[in-house]
Amino acid sequence: QVQLVESGGGLVQAGGSLKLSCAASVRTFSNYIMGWFRQARGKEREFVAAITWTGDRASYGDFVNGRFTIFRDNAKNTVYLQMNSLEPEDTAVYYCAANPRSRYDVADGYDYWGQGTQVTVSQ
Repeated sequence: QVQLVESGGGLVQAGGSLKLSCAASVRTFSNYIMGWFRQARGKEREFVAAITWTGDRASYGDFVNGRFTIFRDNAKNTVYLQMNSLEPEDTAVYYCAANPRSRYDVADGYDYWGQGTQVTVSQ
């Protein structure tokens, strides 16, 4: 069983930055591809980013446009999402997920989820 706990969300003005963290309680953290998704009110869960086991490759949703960076520290069992140049449209609950069974950019494929952290970007 894998438990994921996100932190780092909050309220920020447009143009600002936030760094989200996701701590995993599993000894084999380095075996898991990790992903970040988000869900705005009234919308479906959307792929944000994913990173390989070693952290050598990452993929991002089309809307990111170079503003976000996903990275991981396997020694700390933690994956991060650095978000810069935030826009009001980025307002959502952000979730981390572990171990996609097939496509890493599809929410339904992930086995484990955190509880989410709210990100609110004001004008």
